[in-house]
Amino acid sequence: MDAPVAEYWPEFAANGKAEIPVSYLLSHRAGLPWIDGTMTAAEAFAWDPVIRALERQAPVWEPGTQHGYHAVTYGYLVGEVIRRITGRSVGTYFLEQIGEPLGLDLWIGLPESEVPRVAMLQGSLLPEAGNDPEMRELLLQYAGPDTSVGKALAAPGGAFADSALWNTPEMWAAEVPAANAVGDARSVARAYAACIGEVDGLRVLAPDQLRTATTQLTEGPDVVLMGLDLQFGLGFLVPSTLLTVGGPHTFGHYGAGGSVGCADPDAELAFGYVMNRMDTGLAGDTRSYDLMSACFDAIR
Repeated sequence: MDAPVAEYWPEFAANGKAEIPVSYLLSHRAGLPWIDGTMTAAEAFAWDPVIRALERQAPVWEPGTQHGYHAVTYGYLVGEVIRRITGRSVGTYFLEQIGEPLGLDLWIGLPESEVPRVAMLQGSLLPEAGNDPEMRELLLQYAGPDTSVGKALAAPGGAFADSALWNTPEMWAAEVPAANAVGDARSVARAYAACIGEVDGLRVLAPDQLRTATTQLTEGPDVVLMGLDLQFGLGFLVPSTLLTVGGPHTFGHYGAGGSVGCADPDAELAFGYVMNRMDTGLAGDTRSYDLMSACFDAIR
């Protein structure tokens, strides 16, 4: 995790990125939450155009000095390191190493055979302004195309600015690893369970790896999400004012619109929640929070 990304992906070193370690990618400290310029959805689905753009991109802040949510670029950055090391895309690697062995109904790159089963997303991540000029102005201030939130969510290069894309087979079939996994709640919970213990003989993270992955590496406000208190280990969110369920070693991650996966190794509990009705926000909502709280309350 302390090795430079460029050790595995030499072209990444361009434009001041030679010393960025792998751990910065995993903890949202690399300063690459978006890509300057424009990019089409077709280019984003093709993978390599995004990788070339990330190679050219200069960090938005000095890497390691602060952190900000790499909402979409995260998957390409970490996914390319996986591809360089294993020779497999992140979706294929996940399927072969975790998905199939655990019998998960969960894909990064959905097979065509599963398309008829997908529940279409309803609503949007951000509230609609409608005809209210005041609300429209507030939305533009928070998540307009020129804001840090807007650029991060629509990355790479505005390719995913059209919310209708998320209800298309082309999006489901592509590998956009930070944003387009398709699956069910049982599979999310089962994947997290395999991080804290054995599930049918498979454990994804050894105890020492789990401790390393869930050790807090960030501090202070998230500079992309307007100062929200999101704190990261290696990939996982760790306890903060926005992740308050469970015990002190609980870890997990929220998904857009309200979905969440998490686990508490002390309680030996893993949890998954998915939905197709999108609610506002990036850090869970009352549906998932109330369900998680009820689960933990039931075992105390």
